Amino acid sequence: MTIQYSTTLRNNQLDQIESTVGVSAKLRLYSGAPPADTAAAATGTLLVEMALPSDWMAAAASGQKSKLGTWSGSGTAGAGTGTVAGYFRITDNAGTTTHVQGTVTINGGGGDMTLDNPNIAQSQVVTVNTFTITAGNP
Repeated sequence: MTIQYSTTLRNNQLDQIESTVGVSAKLRLYSGAPPADTAAAATGTLLVEMALPSDWMAAAASGQKSKLGTWSGSGTAGAGTGTVAGYFRITDNAGTTTHVQGTVTINGGGGDMTLDNPNIAQSQVVTVNTFTITAGNP
């Protein structure tokens, strides 16, 4: 038999993400494919780094947790004239510990996070349109 979890337990698991990362989290967008896991060094070029709002995720409901507030930042010098973002990392305030990573695309592109425009140029304002984490229940 497969183990199943109540929605309450799944919501509590999801709410631990923001508690663990902290209230001053950073979001970094990079070019290329994500590293093997969050412990591996970042690969590609850092295209955007933004400070997330102090309450950056909504309370979990129905086994899902979504971004809260506006997530936007400007393209770094590394972005050049337009480099495609391939993945994201959410780190603690110091930027030393990566807690979450996944892929990025434009709306409808199938990424874990969607951007208004994944082709990022230096100084271009980039906005995260959607980001939702779903706790699995086999």
